[in-house]
Amino acid sequence: MFDVLVIGGGHAGIEAALSSAQMGMNVGFITMDPGTIGRLSCNPSIGGSAKGHLAKEIDALGGAMPRIADASGIQFKTLNTSKGPAVWSPRSQNDKDLYPLFAQQMVRLHPRITVLQEEVVGVRVARDTVIGVTTSSNSEITSTTVILCGGTFLNGIMWTGETATPGGRVGESASRGISDVLAAYGMEKGRLKTGTPPRIHKQSIDYRFTQTHNGDDHPVPFSITTPSVRNQLACFATTTTAETHDILRGGFSRSPMYTGRIQGAGPRYCPSIEDKIDRFAERESHAVVLEPEGLSTDTVYVNGFSTSLPFDIQDAGLRTIPGLANAQVLRYGYAVEYDFFYPYQLTHGLETKAIKNLFFAGQINGTSGYEEAASQGLIAGINAALAVRGEGQFRLQRSESYIGVLIDDLVNKNTDEPYRIFTSLAEYRLLLRIDTAYTRLSGYGRAFGLVDDEMWKMIERKRALSEELSERVSSTKVSPLAINNHLASIGEDGLLETTTAYTVTKRPKVSLYDVLRHTDDGVSSLLEEHPDVIHCVETEIKYEGYIAKLHRDIERFAEQESMAIPAGFDYGRVNSLSTEARQKLQRIQPASLGQASRIPGVSASDVSILALYLR
Repeated sequence: MFDVLVIGGGHAGIEAALSSAQMGMNVGFITMDPGTIGRLSCNPSIGGSAKGHLAKEIDALGGAMPRIADASGIQFKTLNTSKGPAVWSPRSQNDKDLYPLFAQQMVRLHPRITVLQEEVVGVRVARDTVIGVTTSSNSEITSTTVILCGGTFLNGIMWTGETATPGGRVGESASRGISDVLAAYGMEKGRLKTGTPPRIHKQSIDYRFTQTHNGDDHPVPFSITTPSVRNQLACFATTTTAETHDILRGGFSRSPMYTGRIQGAGPRYCPSIEDKIDRFAERESHAVVLEPEGLSTDTVYVNGFSTSLPFDIQDAGLRTIPGLANAQVLRYGYAVEYDFFYPYQLTHGLETKAIKNLFFAGQINGTSGYEEAASQGLIAGINAALAVRGEGQFRLQRSESYIGVLIDDLVNKNTDEPYRIFTSLAEYRLLLRIDTAYTRLSGYGRAFGLVDDEMWKMIERKRALSEELSERVSSTKVSPLAINNHLASIGEDGLLETTTAYTVTKRPKVSLYDVLRHTDDGVSSLLEEHPDVIHCVETEIKYEGYIAKLHRDIERFAEQESMAIPAGFDYGRVNSLSTEARQKLQRIQPASLGQASRIPGVSASDVSILALYLR
C-alpha cells in the first residue's frame, strides 16, 4: 500500500515522486524500464524562452530539474539579454547520457521511493475515488493517490514515412489499455503529435560551412544551490536551402502528415521541417543548429529539422544543407502520435474532476516540453501529498508564477495542439522575472519541506542583500564631480547637483553597477559576487511605475478570484448568459469568477451577468 503512486519515468514523474517523498509520503514509482528514467527523448537541453522561467520556478519551489541540468550541462546561455529583463531566460545544452544518470540517482537514493518495473493497464476506482492500478502482469497495486505521467506512451505510434511502429520513443513500447479505461469513466481524450529530428555523426560535419555558437562568457547556473557551471562544447549554426526544400517536397506524397495517416495535431511553435516548408513557402531557408548530445558520444542533434519523412528523403535533404554534404545519419527523425486527455477535466491542482485522488501531469494534459511536464509533476506531487494528509489543494495564481499561467491556461482553454509556454502568455511577466522567482515562490517550497535549510539560507542571504542594496541606493549621494565624466561617456547629460544613486539609476542608459562604482559607499565590492542582486534592484528602480500598476491590477484580479462559484453550479439557470458561455461554463465548471472570465468565449458581459447572479 502506497500513499502516492507515480506512473511514468519522465520529467513529470521524477518531480512528482521526489516532491511527494520529500513531503513524507511512501511513494511507488512505476515505469516500464527503470533504465530510461529521465531520458531526454528529444533535444538534450533544458530551458529557453519562458521555459527557463519554469526551470527557475521549479528550483525556487525545491524541485529537481534545475540541479540535474546544472550537473549534466555542457553549455549555458541566458537568452534575450538584448531585450527587457522580463524575457531574459536561461538555457542549457545537456549531456544526454549524464542527465538520466543523475535523475535516476536522485530517485533511487531517496528512502521513501520504491521503483517498480511494471506496465500499468488500468486504474482501480471505488466510489469515484482511485484506490490503485492494475498491471499487465495481473497484479494490483493499491495506493491512496495516483499520478499518471504517461508522456507520449499512451497508445503511442511512431511514424517514419509510410512505416508505423507502436511505441512512445524509439526502442520503447507503447502503453496500451489505460487510455480506454479512463475514457470508460467519461473522460474525453484526443490525439496529438510530436516529433524529433535526425541525429548525425559529429565527424561527418564540415564545420567550415557553419557558424560557431558558444555559451556565455560567464555562465550562470539554473539552481541557486549550484556554485558554478562551465561551458564545455560549442554548437554550430547553418540553414536549409531552396534545394533542400525541393527534395523534401518530393517526399510529401510519402509523408504520414500529408497522406492523412497522422490524425493528431502537432506543436504550432515547434513544427516539423515539412510543416515549415508548407506553411512558409515563400522562405528559401530555415535555421538549423547542430547541437552535440554529450561529452562521450558522437551524436549531434539537428535542431530545426524535426521530420517524419522517409529515410531516403531525410538523407538527401540533409546533404543539401551547408556543412552536411557528407552527413552520416545515426538515427533518423520520426513523429509520435499519442493519446492525451483534455485538461479542462482537471482542477488547478491537477486532480481529475471525474475521479478523486487521481492526478494527471505532463503530456497527458496536452503540453509539450520537458519544463512544462516537470512543472506539472511538481504541482501534482505536492497536491497528492496534501490529499493524503487531507489538507486541501495547492494552486499557484497566474499573477505569481509562470507555472500558474501554464496550469490556468490548460484548465481554461481548448487544447487542440500541444501547449507551449511563452512569455507573451503571462500578463504580469515584468513581475515574473527569473530574478524574482525565489522571492515569489520559495516560501511555498519551504512550507512543504521541499526547500532544505542550506538552500533557505542562500535564499535569505540574497533577500537580505537586496533589501540592503535598495536602502543604500535610496540614501547614497552621487556628486557631479564623481560621475559626470562617466555620464558623458555613455551619452547622458551630467548632473547639476548632488543627488541620490536611486535618481541617477532611473536614467535609461545608466546601470546601477556603474553608479555604485562612482560612489564612496563601498557596497559594490560587497555585491560583486551577487550581480543578480544588483540587476534585480536596478530593474525594480527603472520599472517602478509599471510594477506599481501591475500590483494594482493584481489586486483587482484577486477580487475576482475570491468570488467563489459553488461546485456543480447549474449555469442553465442563468438565462441571460450567451449560449456559448453557458456551454463552456457548464463543461469547465470554474471555481471562481476570475477563472470564468478567462475562459475563451465567455465575454465581459457574461462575467458581469454571472457576478450579479452570484451576489
